[in-house]
Amino acid sequence: AFLMAVYFRGMDDDETLWLTQSMLHSGDVVDLSCIPGIKTDKHSTGGVGDKTTLIIGPIVAACGVPVAKMSGRGLGHTGGTIDKLEAIPGFRTNLTAQEFTENVRDIGLAVAGQTGNLAPADKKFYALRDVTGTIENVSLIAASIMSKKLACGTDAIVLDVKTGSGAFMKTVEQAKALAGKMVEIGRGAGKRVTALITEMDRPLGLAIGNALEVMEAIKVLKGQGPEDLKEVSIELAANMLMLGGKGDLEHCRKLALQAVSNGSAFNKFTQMILRQGGDPAVAEDPSRLPWAPVQAEWRAEKAGYIQSMQAEKLGAASLALGAGRKTKSDSIDPAAGIVLVKTTGDRVEAGEPLAVLHTSDKTRVDAAIEILRDSLLVSDEPAEQRPLILGFV
Repeated sequence: AFLMAVYFRGMDDDETLWLTQSMLHSGDVVDLSCIPGIKTDKHSTGGVGDKTTLIIGPIVAACGVPVAKMSGRGLGHTGGTIDKLEAIPGFRTNLTAQEFTENVRDIGLAVAGQTGNLAPADKKFYALRDVTGTIENVSLIAASIMSKKLACGTDAIVLDVKTGSGAFMKTVEQAKALAGKMVEIGRGAGKRVTALITEMDRPLGLAIGNALEVMEAIKVLKGQGPEDLKEVSIELAANMLMLGGKGDLEHCRKLALQAVSNGSAFNKFTQMILRQGGDPAVAEDPSRLPWAPVQAEWRAEKAGYIQSMQAEKLGAASLALGAGRKTKSDSIDPAAGIVLVKTTGDRVEAGEPLAVLHTSDKTRVDAAIEILRDSLLVSDEPAEQRPLILGFV
């Protein structure tokens, strides 16, 4: 009855904050007060190919701002940071509270799975919202996200609110409304918070799938990799550094770029892998990551310019190859996924490869290609691309 009342009547900013704080205090709250400095965190509302945490965590930590990040697993067409990190042999994400705190204090960086007792009221609320048709309410969505973020104990949070075909918020207006509500909650709780509205009409980068995305993140930390992924990662890192007290945004962009160019961000990534039980040799030799025995090409049916790629369908195709899970209990194939050869705006000829599909089960390929056929719009005219960063709150 309460959820239906909120859905139809809405909540003002104070009411949304009070609900968030009640959910926040329904379980454990991480205490990071023993760690000096401004502790930072980043949250993405979910997308396809979004591996920015693997990049910005090491960048920000290398610049001297502690990063304490609790992340989730993927479900449906969106990937999860924890699944990506667990593609690294031996990497542990189930850290104890003490291990998590010690890693942040000692190396300035920890990325772990959320504890079972973090904002448990949110789990109950979400299960009820799912069956009462009250999912799509900005206050309830914002309270759900922010109760978990605030329970993680950081001082500053950068929010990456995705919009487009591969995002939960399909329009820029919806994304800005959610971002504004979450920023108000964070500031009401005494935290430093800012939000970026970023584009998710196409995948971020070229790799979709767990081990494949780790490989691409490593490339970016080495100063290589796709330009779109680099741009969004640097902007997110710069905002975290700004909230962490490192100066204005322009100066923080320079710091983030410098951490990549001088190798300190890459070294921090290697340090995190070692600290959390993974094989640090993966950073220098990504071929040590899981590799799919079956690879198949998806080819263009006609020539033209790629006008659009539906990120949600690309994510669904990756799931069909084994890279994702439909239910929380499903297992995933860490080597499965898609590497794009062409992306939005590119010219393509008939029969030319659009992507390479990776899987451990060749019977999955046809189903994935069937999904991919509907994901692409090719026309005779060059495509107009909208910016990657669509706004700030």
